[in-house]
Amino acid sequence: MTRPLSRGGTFLLAAIAGTAIANNYALQPALATVAADLGAPLSVIGLVPAAALGGCVLGFAFLLPLTDRLAPNRLIPAQLAALAAALTLAAAAPGAPVLLTAYLLIGAAAGVAAQAGNIAGRDALPGRRGTGVATVAAGMSAGILLSRVAGGALTDALGWRRMLLVFSVLALLGALAAARFLPGQRPLARRTYRATLASLPPLLHRHPQLRRAVATGGLWYFTFNLIWVALALALAQGPYHLGPTAIGLYSLAGLLGFAVLPLTGRLTDRYAPHVLISAGILAAAAGAALLACGLDTPPVTALGLAVFDAGCFAAQAANQSRIIALAPQQSGSLSSVYLVLYFTIGAVGTSLAAPLLNTLGWRGITFTALTALLLAARVARPTPARLAAN
Repeated sequence: MTRPLSRGGTFLLAAIAGTAIANNYALQPALATVAADLGAPLSVIGLVPAAALGGCVLGFAFLLPLTDRLAPNRLIPAQLAALAAALTLAAAAPGAPVLLTAYLLIGAAAGVAAQAGNIAGRDALPGRRGTGVATVAAGMSAGILLSRVAGGALTDALGWRRMLLVFSVLALLGALAAARFLPGQRPLARRTYRATLASLPPLLHRHPQLRRAVATGGLWYFTFNLIWVALALALAQGPYHLGPTAIGLYSLAGLLGFAVLPLTGRLTDRYAPHVLISAGILAAAAGAALLACGLDTPPVTALGLAVFDAGCFAAQAANQSRIIALAPQQSGSLSSVYLVLYFTIGAVGTSLAAPLLNTLGWRGITFTALTALLLAARVARPTPARLAAN
């Protein structure tokens, strides 16, 4: 077992996770601008977020288990360097096919954010696993939220291609810091990499809590992507016709989710995770209900987004803490299974955003999200048998 991670190391992992995962979302406010620049249909460029999430799934399946085998100061810098290269490819894309391919690679490399969260939870001081996971989750949530603001503003100021190059430089800076300051101890690997990959599918059968985590987490991540991608598309169209910067500013409403994560971590270390998970899902459902009122009243929309994001982020931090606690030395593999399925379900929400918005409208989007969240709350509801397992 490696030595406990220092507080400074945890904060570095949080910063790396935030700047890495931001690349999956930074281009969203500029999708209409990119489509016009490349001369491609918006329906095609609208697949960029889905390509990024698809790449994440591949990264979680094949790269996340490496956290059980490689030292953090080798693994994290390598993925960040790959992320910088993929962002440079996207910035030079001459058309939609290259851009979509680049975002598949960006998503795979941005999965380093999950590796950071796993390392922070696995190597945390005794009794502080929830705090470590929540700290990195706070960094990730800040990256997700601020990425749309920064992406929109940088696109307006520099153009979308140079905006991607700015994020490429940030990835390189993170790689240098990780190589210098993260632990160099290599985890004790009891299996070969190939055997580790072969052992992943049976984990779902072996751990009932992992199955519940996948079901509940997948449903709220489906709604998260459905709402945020549909929001960006709806605000870019009539009657709103907002630009990338204005669309990105809506992400600031999610700062409430960032603010509650430190408290979530402390509460997870003190109470059963399922209590925090259920509370988070119900809060997200309340936010979705507010969003069903429409987009004509920005303060109501902002409040709905704030409550919605806070609920999703709090539930996710508690869910990941529970997964790591199942078997800390196998946490990379457990997290791999969870996140592959979690992001696969989320990619479905991303892919359905544009067609559902066109056919059902914004209220149809919110009612779909609300239905999924209520189903997640039902799945997460503890029974006596589940309480005993927890």
